[in-house]
Amino acid sequence: MPFILINKPKDWTSHDVVGYLRGILKIKKIGHAGTLDPFATGLLIVGVERDATKQLDTFKNLPKTYIAKIKLGAITNTYDSTGIITEKSSKKPKIKEIKEILKQFIGPQEQIPPMHSAKKVAGKRLYKLARKGIEIERKPNKIEIYNIKLLKYNYPHLTIEINCSTGTYIRSLANDIGQTLGIGAYCDELQRTKIGEYTIEKSIDPKKIDKNNYKDSASSKSIIYTRGNFSS
Repeated sequence: MPFILINKPKDWTSHDVVGYLRGILKIKKIGHAGTLDPFATGLLIVGVERDATKQLDTFKNLPKTYIAKIKLGAITNTYDSTGIITEKSSKKPKIKEIKEILKQFIGPQEQIPPMHSAKKVAGKRLYKLARKGIEIERKPNKIEIYNIKLLKYNYPHLTIEINCSTGTYIRSLANDIGQTLGIGAYCDELQRTKIGEYTIEKSIDPKKIDKNNYKDSASSKSIIYTRGNFSS
């Protein structure tokens, strides 16, 4: 059963990737593990054929690694660059303060899902309610952030690498970091670089796949054949 490591392009939804591959491969049974926001890029694991799609939930439970470019000094209603700026601040935090605050977010915790997300509450997608100007109470999810590494800081941009459990919203983390700093922040760019042991370096652009090469020469490193032995 094949799984393909896809490098999801910006402005594609995860469903767009599945739809594109269904059209190219002429295979109906295709699914993905772990949704990425349209503005985000990076690793998306796609299962091709019935047996593979049945095992996608196992990938969803693996830890994830992201690189996030966060813009400090502003808040958007979506917590990312696609939203409307609602607040601004001119305060410039020092790198020492940022390092100390990042440490506070490491470990088990509860995180409230953003309104602009695909999560369902009472059978309704939150983002659909948000688009109507409706905000409802959301129950926090139990998540864990295993590590946060500061990669670069050049105000107003802060770039960090996050290793976390499934279910973690990096947009919410960016917003929470901004709130803790007292200046606001949102996720400007986001890339998923790792799912369990599977890395972005072995992924492939979906536009390079066709029905003749997807099982062999579509970059063999991008194809996983497994009987269900997953790393955790």
